[in-house]
Amino acid sequence: MIPIKTESAWRGTSDCRSCGIRDMVLFADLNEQDFGMIHAPIDDLEFAQGGALYDSGTRAKGIFTLRRGMIKLVRVTADGRQRIVRVLRPGDVAGLEALGSGHYDCDAVALTEIAVCRIPLEVIHTLGASSPRLHMRLMQKWQQALKDADDWLADLNFGTARQRVSNFILKMRHPADGRTVTLFARDDMGAMLDLKLETVSREVSRLVREEVLEPLDKHGRIYHLRAPQRLQEAA
Repeated sequence: MIPIKTESAWRGTSDCRSCGIRDMVLFADLNEQDFGMIHAPIDDLEFAQGGALYDSGTRAKGIFTLRRGMIKLVRVTADGRQRIVRVLRPGDVAGLEALGSGHYDCDAVALTEIAVCRIPLEVIHTLGASSPRLHMRLMQKWQQALKDADDWLADLNFGTARQRVSNFILKMRHPADGRTVTLFARDDMGAMLDLKLETVSREVSRLVREEVLEPLDKHGRIYHLRAPQRLQEAA
């Protein structure tokens, strides 16, 4: 799908100094001198649900910091199946691997409506070489991305269906309150957990019947987690 707001693409419309989540993203520690070294445009973009930020194997022009919504990173297995290898949330960076290889190694697709900053690679390379603060932040983000990928694999691809779904729900809690959970399409959840769609739907429905989860919308995407300890026990 096409981004729902592309009129600002590559014109340098982003205001990094006043970013609402600046303390979470790459430029958190930059000072005025660092900002003065940014000559290539950094842009704010919005994508509709299902929109593709980039495709696996394509040559990278930039990386993306996520300000709002969720992104899924998808790889295709040797037998043609799609596997979601990670879900990104606000503050995460998509496409970091391009800094080393110059290419993306996953498909990045919007799970919800999203807002991102697109940062040209030349900006990152220039600032990374001249700003110890940004270089350190890049290393922290890279290390966190590797840890998150390992954690997703360890927690979500082993155990019973109940354990996988329970672990997934715990991971999808909103950081602000720990009780609001945003899920997404059951087929996407199945692709991430290596479970059939019907199995995922059955497990979520069971948690609703047992009053562990309380639906907050008619689409089955937002829930109130009423009994987190019961999920932790199941996981």
